[in-house]
Amino acid sequence: MARFPIREPEIKSLAQNIVTGLTANAAVFPTPPVTAVALQAKLDSFITLGDETLAARAAAEQVTATKDAGLVELTDAMKGVLRYAETTIGNDEVKLALLGWGGQAASVALQPPGQARTLEAPRQGEGWVFLDWKEPVDGGAVASYKIERRLRPAGDWALIAIALESEATLNNQERNKDWEYRVIAINKAGEGAASNTVAAVV
Repeated sequence: MARFPIREPEIKSLAQNIVTGLTANAAVFPTPPVTAVALQAKLDSFITLGDETLAARAAAEQVTATKDAGLVELTDAMKGVLRYAETTIGNDEVKLALLGWGGQAASVALQPPGQARTLEAPRQGEGWVFLDWKEPVDGGAVASYKIERRLRPAGDWALIAIALESEATLNNQERNKDWEYRVIAINKAGEGAASNTVAAVV
């Protein structure tokens, strides 16, 4: 059985076929619930509405482009005035405030990142383990993460990988060892506290 179309071009095509069929076969379809004339009128109205929608869309795009260009012109002019003011009077907060502006903010020293959170080892296999964790919620921006490993229960921690994202797959892990892993967020200012640890026997 045929399926009613869902795309506009196919709907319009079917509507036109129905109008043509009703008109040419009045004896076969003597009393349709909607006459061929009425259906044609609805089809013509829909086509007109579609044309108007396209025209309105094109007009809206033009208006948006004009507005965006105006915004660029406005901000360029504003920045020019503010650069002039800063050059003329330096970082005098009181005078710059006359323009609703302020001096350059003092640079803030980079802080070490906070603690990487909720380290997990959701997948592991023969000689490999996948770790993921959440980034710190405090401290400075993280540049990378140190991944450290030790033999449980009290081996020495050793650096085994550096990760740029908050996940890593560690391959070539010595098998049949009771390993323990942790993650430390680092940046140029230093390193955060070690994460929680997870154990894995790969």
